[in-house]
Amino acid sequence: MFGDLLKRLTAPAPEAFPEPDARLALAALLVRIARSDGDYAEAEKARIDKILAKRHGLSPFEATKMRGDAEALEAQAPDTVRFTRAIKDGVPYEDRTAVIEALWGVVLADGVRDPEEDSLLRLTANLLGVNDRDSALARQRVEAGA
Repeated sequence: MFGDLLKRLTAPAPEAFPEPDARLALAALLVRIARSDGDYAEAEKARIDKILAKRHGLSPFEATKMRGDAEALEAQAPDTVRFTRAIKDGVPYEDRTAVIEALWGVVLADGVRDPEEDSLLRLTANLLGVNDRDSALARQRVEAGA
């Protein structure tokens, strides 16, 4: 099911993703950040579903299904460096800052700012080419409920 997408993720020079693959890759990144602390909480799953539904105009059922597909992809996907490089190459900067905001939403969903999640989010922002200032502003927007 994910063979072509995984092949693109592990290619030496990833190409831009077609729309369905880009959506799934971004969903898998949300799952990766949620799983990074070893506690994949229901609040994080619900937040991922809400983000996917809002970003992609999905029904709750469709968002849950996409999250399930993303969970399977994330479990098979290569390291975060290649994963984010592929996303960076295929997603404009403005959309990458929105991804960082979504990632902060997942990190903060369970009410605990875990060091492992913080660390992976900082690495991910850097790998996506999003500067520290924009990442901090994204976190502040999420904390303010924007």
